[in-house]
Amino acid sequence: MEELKVRTKNFALRIIRLYSAIPATPIAQVLGKQILRSGTSVGAHYREGCRARSTAEFISRLEGGLQELEETSYWLELLLEGGVITENKLANLLQETNELTAIFVTCVKRAKQSRTKIKG
Repeated sequence: MEELKVRTKNFALRIIRLYSAIPATPIAQVLGKQILRSGTSVGAHYREGCRARSTAEFISRLEGGLQELEETSYWLELLLEGGVITENKLANLLQETNELTAIFVTCVKRAKQSRTKIKG
């Protein structure tokens, strides 16, 4: 749990550094603001989930984090395919987005399975 808190915070810090490196063109700034919002909220959703009062609330918070990760992935793809940032600079961040998505999916699946076992 603590490791994922640190990892999602580091992800947010990487997003902040990416935003700082985005060119000052209007299109790049619009995309940058979108990725700044979605990428920094992943860790907030996770932390909210850690304080959840129920399994349902935990699942809901993590699913919110998954939505933000998917959105972040989309904005990263647009930055890349739009020629705003090179693949070289985005490859590791795209990989981390995919890895965090896989971790969140696993957490949600396990929580849903444990909830089913408790009800069953």
